[in-house]
Amino acid sequence: MKSSFLTSSYKVIFLLVFSVFSGFVYAQDKTLPTAKTDSFWERVDVGGGFGLSISNDYTDILVAPSAIYNFNDYFALGAGLQYSNLKQKDYYSSNLFGGSLIGLFSPIEEAQVSVELEEANVNTKYMDLGGNLKKSFWNTALYIGAGYRQENVTIGGRVNVLFDRDKDIYGSAFMPFVRVFF
Repeated sequence: MKSSFLTSSYKVIFLLVFSVFSGFVYAQDKTLPTAKTDSFWERVDVGGGFGLSISNDYTDILVAPSAIYNFNDYFALGAGLQYSNLKQKDYYSSNLFGGSLIGLFSPIEEAQVSVELEEANVNTKYMDLGGNLKKSFWNTALYIGAGYRQENVTIGGRVNVLFDRDKDIYGSAFMPFVRVFF
């Protein structure tokens, strides 16, 4: 329990520090192309997430690249991939890989609403149950989210409307996020 509390505390502290300093980060003043000769790739933004947490008996690695196509200043559509590896020494091991489709709507410059469909394959192994218990399944999630956007960073939350406590890979239907695109 103490380890879980410390891990949660580190996540909260990281999120607070990231949100405070994100206002000082300035990438490029990017305006969407409007001329008919503009290239497809000038409207594409790439981004994603990376996570790493390591301790003596716990390892969590996440890699999640994504790309979106900006139709205009209000609408964007994209796709992403994800891989996650979670291990707790002598207890649990999990590999997750999958993909997602995401739609973004920004009614005003500072706000972003999102809809994301995620499909993930989960392979788990429990080692402390008198032997090795293996489980493999597909998990589908449909997230509805909203966030505050500043430049290329959005901080917010999303809810999995298909969440089932007995069948889902996540512990809660609500999930905070930080989304960064360049």
